[in-house]
Order: sequence, then C-alpha cells, then structure tokens
Amino acid sequence: MSLLDVLTEEVIAVPLSSCDKNGAIRELIALVRKSGKISNEDEVYDAVMMREDKSSTGLEKGIAVPHAKTAAVNKIAAAIGISRDGIDFGSLDGKPSKLIFLILAPPAQSGPHVAMLSEIARMTQHPGLCNELVEAKSAAKVLSILNGED
Repeated sequence: MSLLDVLTEEVIAVPLSSCDKNGAIRELIALVRKSGKISNEDEVYDAVMMREDKSSTGLEKGIAVPHAKTAAVNKIAAAIGISRDGIDFGSLDGKPSKLIFLILAPPAQSGPHVAMLSEIARMTQHPGLCNELVEAKSAAKVLSILNGED
C-alpha cells in the first residue's frame, strides 16, 4: 500500500496551525479522526507519544515521521502537516521539521507500516520535492505534487 493510497485532502494540513511537536501530532491525529479512520484519538496520541519517547521521529532535512501501531485504527492511515517555519522534533541534524508525516497502523500490519515508512524515506531524499511540498499553498497542491502532476 502506497502513501498516496491513504492520503486525501482532508488529512493534509497546509499549513499546520500548531507550532510545537505535541500540538502538531494532536492536530494531525484530529484530521485522521475527522476522516473516520480512527476510533479513539487519545489512544492514538498515547501510542504516538510512546513511540516518540523511545527515540525522536525527527529525521534530517526538515522531515519528521511520527508513527505508531495501535488498535484504534483498523487499517493503515496517514496525514501530512506542513510548517513553513518548522517545528522542533529533536531531529538528527538539529533542524526544525517542516514536513511532518503521521503514519498509523494496526498492530498486525507491520509490513505495510514499514513499507510506508520506507516510501517516505525514499521520497524525501529529493530536495526539490521537499521544497515544493513546503511551498504548497493547499492540500490539493500537496496531492498534485506527490502524484507527480507538477
């Protein structure tokens, strides 16, 4: 399953209104809840934060990928948040994260979960793509960029 298989405009925040890690994670979880893909927002938040406590999901080059496995979802779900100023996710390079990809999966779906994390890692190796996403003015534009339509 691809990231594009689970993304819709309703789970993309352009821009994120939150300016800290906890707020950004809550905001993205709320988008997934509103889309009808999770049953318990607090349970999902706790699972994501438990994962964050193990080690930061802030990568390098302005990317963060908070993720968790939780029984509060029955199939893999994702959301994207864009913060033009960036949010401190404790990234490996010390830089703020501007592209935040939230990935949620049921406990029994390790394969698709890992595959989606790998897809994001590959995709974000392209600085031009990341810059385009950060500059996007709408959720529709984000989807268009990810679909290679721009």
